[in-house]
Amino acid sequence: LQLGLVETSYVLSAAIFLLIMGRVGDIHGRRRVFQAGLLLFTTLGGIISQVNSIELLIVLRFVQGMGGSMVMATSMAMVVAAYPPAERGRALGITVASVYAGISCGPFFGGMLVAAWGWRALFYLVIPLGLLTWLTVRIKLKEDWAEARGESFDWRGALTYAFSILLLITAVSNLNRGSWAWALLLVANLGFALFFYLQAHTQQPLLNVNLLRTNRVFAFSNLAALFNYASTFGLTFFLSLYLQYVKGMGPQQAGTILIVQPVMQTLFSPLCGRLSDRFPAALVATSGMSLCAVGLLVAANLDAHSSLLTIIILLIFLGVGYALFSSPNVSMIMGSVAPRYLGIASGLNGTMRTLGMLTSMMVITLIFSIQMHGQPVTPATQPAFLASMHQALLIFCAFCVVGVGCSLGRVRPLK
Repeated sequence: LQLGLVETSYVLSAAIFLLIMGRVGDIHGRRRVFQAGLLLFTTLGGIISQVNSIELLIVLRFVQGMGGSMVMATSMAMVVAAYPPAERGRALGITVASVYAGISCGPFFGGMLVAAWGWRALFYLVIPLGLLTWLTVRIKLKEDWAEARGESFDWRGALTYAFSILLLITAVSNLNRGSWAWALLLVANLGFALFFYLQAHTQQPLLNVNLLRTNRVFAFSNLAALFNYASTFGLTFFLSLYLQYVKGMGPQQAGTILIVQPVMQTLFSPLCGRLSDRFPAALVATSGMSLCAVGLLVAANLDAHSSLLTIIILLIFLGVGYALFSSPNVSMIMGSVAPRYLGIASGLNGTMRTLGMLTSMMVITLIFSIQMHGQPVTPATQPAFLASMHQALLIFCAFCVVGVGCSLGRVRPLK
């Protein structure tokens, strides 16, 4: 349980601070916030490598998550600010490809480091990489990009938002533990309602709700991102268990198969970014999400007799679909707002990713509690696991179809 809290604390921190740090970057300078986040993340990596207490590790990972959110909330905004609109898709495609390259290489090289020197080696590595990145930014980037400089920061809205996110993640993480979690989920939703009310009645809010009310492209693009992440995040979880407990693979072998998807996303994201510069980005993104919907429908029909080749082709298909969606969708989000809102746009997009992941986790938790009745996945519970996987992936496919509708909603008004 405590080991799980180590990662949950980081996710919680990122969910809380992504939107907040996007606004801080708009006001005080995105390069400055990016550098401060890098320094905080790197310093915490060094401290964590020396920690012997699991409780302290949980706290420090939360603080490190704040540093990570400072980097994530400002990086896309700086890329968009640095490139002209005609090159935005290509630049974002390269950025997204870099993210997926890290996702692809991280488990492989991380596994080797842990096997050779233990878990502390992961945090030792953060120090030189973080310092090198910080120095590169310090030397190469001169512009600070603070179009909202001089505006006030909405502390009331930030605290309401942070408290609501805390309640939401606590509730979603414990939905199978009793009715109290559902009550907490209701309180979290009331907190978000209060947050949006405050934002609508604040002169310089954390999140300008007019961006969601009047900017159809911005609103529908973020909704499409939410449903895309909600539909695709849980697939890796299910396929990992499927390959190990249904197909009989070891964890390392299963991981090698699953890496196919992020590799395809890495390879195709720059190309898809360039496509969104030449063709309508909404149509490129919609085609990608449509491919993901088809892929999820196929995945929902996997059984104990499905071939390994089928799974690999499925992962290739989904990787290409996600690459077609991701960078064009980010390009539309960032291109639909004035420069003074780029940090908020980047932070909100990151928040949609986190909320999508939480939605996916909630579906998995509920279906597992109904089908598996708290039992672990074993050869004996294989039929119940397959039933759980099929039901969840059909729900994820439905999410994806809704996301396609949201993606089309920015092409023309919904009737």
